[in-house]
Amino acid sequence: MAQPHDPVPAEPAAGSPTAGAARSTVADLRGRPHAQVLVIGGGINGVGTFRDLALQGIDVALVERGDYCQGASGASSHMIHGGIRYLENGEFRLVHESVVERNRLLRIAPHYVKPLQTTIPIFSTFSGLLNAPLRFLAHRTGKPHERGALLIKVGLALYDAFSREGGVVPRHRFVGRKRALADLPQLRPDVKYTATYFDASVHNPERLTLDVLRDGIAAGADGGKARAANYVSAIGTDDDGAVRLRDELTGEEFAFSAPVVVNCTGAWTDRTNDALGSATHFMGGTKGSHIVLDAPELLEACAGREIFFEHTDGRIVLIYPIGDRVLVGTTDIHAGDELTPVCTDAEIEYFFELMRHVFPGVRVEREQIVYTFSGVRPLPRHSDTAPGFVSRDYRIERTGGSAGEPVRLSLVGGKWTTFRALSEQLAKRVLGELGAQRTTNTEELPIGGGAGFPTDPAAREDWLKAHVGLGIDAARAEVLLERYGTRADEVISFLREGEDSRLRSTHELSRRELAYLAEREHVGHVVDVLIRRTSLAFRGLVTRELVWEVASILAPHLGWDERRVAAESELALKTLAEAHRVTADELVG
Repeated sequence: MAQPHDPVPAEPAAGSPTAGAARSTVADLRGRPHAQVLVIGGGINGVGTFRDLALQGIDVALVERGDYCQGASGASSHMIHGGIRYLENGEFRLVHESVVERNRLLRIAPHYVKPLQTTIPIFSTFSGLLNAPLRFLAHRTGKPHERGALLIKVGLALYDAFSREGGVVPRHRFVGRKRALADLPQLRPDVKYTATYFDASVHNPERLTLDVLRDGIAAGADGGKARAANYVSAIGTDDDGAVRLRDELTGEEFAFSAPVVVNCTGAWTDRTNDALGSATHFMGGTKGSHIVLDAPELLEACAGREIFFEHTDGRIVLIYPIGDRVLVGTTDIHAGDELTPVCTDAEIEYFFELMRHVFPGVRVEREQIVYTFSGVRPLPRHSDTAPGFVSRDYRIERTGGSAGEPVRLSLVGGKWTTFRALSEQLAKRVLGELGAQRTTNTEELPIGGGAGFPTDPAAREDWLKAHVGLGIDAARAEVLLERYGTRADEVISFLREGEDSRLRSTHELSRRELAYLAEREHVGHVVDVLIRRTSLAFRGLVTRELVWEVASILAPHLGWDERRVAAESELALKTLAEAHRVTADELVG
């Protein structure tokens, strides 16, 4: 039940078929409506906790009201980072944990988490020195001041010190104006220094979430001790304390009981607790928006690096290449009660202003935007604290547990980088409630297709050569390795088990791959394939033809009739237009 940034899907028309194999997990929940633990929320923290508990042998179930990674987890800045600016908040524990987990994810999830060279352009030497104590002590920005070289140098030195545990990235380096402009010629000519360090990026957060989920399901395969279902919402409780669930694709309701209920619904945590009969006031998230550009000149200007800096208003922003696209973000605005936000015209203008601030000579047009997205960070409630200074750390709140009522553990806060460590801590609390012991350590346990992933060019070439043939050419093998990691072995075997052909509207998908997604990856809607099972929407590669072709091919696998195919196609187009500003006019083809 992570908050959706897409419109809530409409229920299928009365009498329409159920979704077949992809919905078998709902049948599993309904057929055995009890577990030791029920996790509500299919973002990365809920899924991570589900995996951790399944690995400990706990009977655990997970439900998500939309699709997995549909909310804040899918609306992130695609970064796995230590949070250098959190040092200014005094959050030293969080920074240490974050850099350790960043280093760890580079090892255990190398198929999706990659080193990211990051450069900070610096336009003064001493700016911010007097303002920094106010930021640190009061968490208020006052009048904005850009951070100067001395302040950034101190921060990066501390950051390097925190990064040494399990370190796999180089230390930072400073260069002066001449070298900075030689490295990045399009930077503002009045740049005085640049500081370069390494963090990491996650180019496919949705697929990494799915990998974590599948690890959990596989760990609990014996006796069905781990089961999960998307498009299932928690809508209330029965008199006996059981949680009332609703299948959002069929409208059917049923009860599910568990002595421990874990609320991992992010910015929706208070609303979820309210639906379960327990009013809480834990959350106070901030809105973050991003745009994706097909802008070759800007891509070249970045020179393969993330450009990370503070704008004149004191907010942190970033520009960085993802493949052949450029991601620009992020805003940090009080969200209020709006938990399904979209990127606004004002935010887009802000992004263009900041691009001009750093690369004044690079022309970027609004027509080059191919995708936008927005989400609400699951931050704790705050009063007059400036949005950028609200703690990114997490805590666990306990309610219930009396008179036969289930114990409810609510996760407040949390960020992508620390999901494994957070899941471990949350699972530890659950195990304590159950009187169970931890049996499996996840610190160095590879995630999904990260196991055996070829991380150097020679190993990658060997893997590709081993998988070419019998209908798979080198380009196709490359796409599958990027999409699934070493789980591509399973996908390729599936593709070869029947007659296959590429789609007319894209060479990145085939008919049997869509069958694979429908049968094994919990697809409920066409838009799940376009946004979260692939990166086609993110890269601006969706056309009307593709939408209808995908819907038609999925239909026999998901039990859709012609009317449902049309409804699914229209839902996909509506979602792209309303949530991601991809209009019908742009969907050529």
